[in-house]
Amino acid sequence: MSFTLSPFHRQILFIDAAVSGAAGLLMVAGAPFLSPLLGLPENLIFWAGLALFPFVAFLVAVARRGEASRLVLIDIIAINALWVAASFGLLASGAVAPTLLGYAFVVAQALAVALLAGLQLVGLRRTTANA
Repeated sequence: MSFTLSPFHRQILFIDAAVSGAAGLLMVAGAPFLSPLLGLPENLIFWAGLALFPFVAFLVAVARRGEASRLVLIDIIAINALWVAASFGLLASGAVAPTLLGYAFVVAQALAVALLAGLQLVGLRRTTANA
């Protein structure tokens, strides 16, 4: 069963796509420059940024369509939650030795993604409540 997305939910999906796209471009294009500043491996930055592009395309497709199944909307929230968990997991694992700026970068982007996931959850509740 598909639901018509509320204008709020569509807007949050577009914002997520814009933020994720900008971060992906920054990470892919700037990996050689960011790596020494952040103390994170260049390949990690590059591939993490590249992984955002299909997600951005998915977000734009869902938002432009204006309707989606509950499962698709839950999947988007889950993908964002996994990104947050992976970000904090990376820092806790000891697998990398980021600089202070690197810690700030990883934490800031994880918190931004968590905020977007929370807003998407609000949008999901509004969308399904209106159905």
